[in-house]
Amino acid sequence: MQSFEQIRSHLGAAHTLKTNDPYLISFDLTLGERRHQGIYLTELEAEGDQRVVRISTPLGPLTGIDATRCLRFNWEQRLGYLAVSDLEGSPYLHLCENRPYGQFDRLELDRLIAEIGVLGDHLEHAISNGGDLF
Repeated sequence: MQSFEQIRSHLGAAHTLKTNDPYLISFDLTLGERRHQGIYLTELEAEGDQRVVRISTPLGPLTGIDATRCLRFNWEQRLGYLAVSDLEGSPYLHLCENRPYGQFDRLELDRLIAEIGVLGDHLEHAISNGGDLF
């Protein structure tokens, strides 16, 4: 995939987009057992004017989360990392992955979204002690 418009077209055909802004799209990824996970894709500018796509999913409020555990998770993870971003004015823990354009195709994008979604749902479930915060 070479542009955010290609990503938008591909995902818009497969999902109902909740957000459809110039550099941000979001949708709910349906998982088993009547669960879903919000997925957000944004276009970011990296060093050297290179553009990347960030795939992310919110996990839960940052309150009470041990930063050491987050850093250990990041160290051990092969895909995705934990980061903090605001969600409706409150700091939220997110699972993210950044990929430069040209380094993935539609199948790889779908695989990344599925993996981030499933892992994000698992982490959200663990953080919220079994509930679904979203």
